[in-house]
Amino acid sequence: MTVVSVSMPEELLERIDSFSEEHGYTGRSEVMREAARNLLGEFEDRRLEDRNLMAVVTVLFEYETTSVEERMMQLRHEHEGLVASNFHSHVGEHHCMELFVLEGTLEEVSAFVGKIRATRDTLTVDYSVTPVDGFDPASGLGPLPGHEDGDAGSHDH
Repeated sequence: MTVVSVSMPEELLERIDSFSEEHGYTGRSEVMREAARNLLGEFEDRRLEDRNLMAVVTVLFEYETTSVEERMMQLRHEHEGLVASNFHSHVGEHHCMELFVLEGTLEEVSAFVGKIRATRDTLTVDYSVTPVDGFDPASGLGPLPGHEDGDAGSHDH
C-alpha cells in the first residue's frame, strides 16, 4: 500500500484519532481510507444518473474569512444555470452560512459540491440530493442514504 502524507489542523487530527478509538478502527489510516471511499462514492449512485435533481448545499465558514464568501459568490455566478437560489446568513458572532439550492444533473451537482469542498477555509459542507422527475417514494429514489431526509412529495403553491 502506498503511504501518503496529508496536512490537516491538529483539532481535526485529534477528532480522527478519537473517532478511530471509539469505533474500533485499527488507526487513523483506516479511518482516512474509509472516509476517502465514502467521499468518492457519494455521487456514484447509478439510480440518480440521467435524472433531474434538486440539491441543497450548506456551507459554514468564519465571518472574518472573506475569501470564502468571495469564492461562493464566484461559484454562484459561474454556475448561474445550476443555482436556482442562494441565501447568506450570519450564524452567531463569528460564522456565516451560505445555502445553495441547485437544479441539475448528478454530474453538475457533483462538480459544484466538489468545487465548494475544495474551497480553502470552509468549516463544513453538507448537502442533500433528491430527484424531482417522476419521484416515487416507494422506488427508493429519494435522498441519498446518509444525507438529510427531504420531503419530495407533491405540494400546492
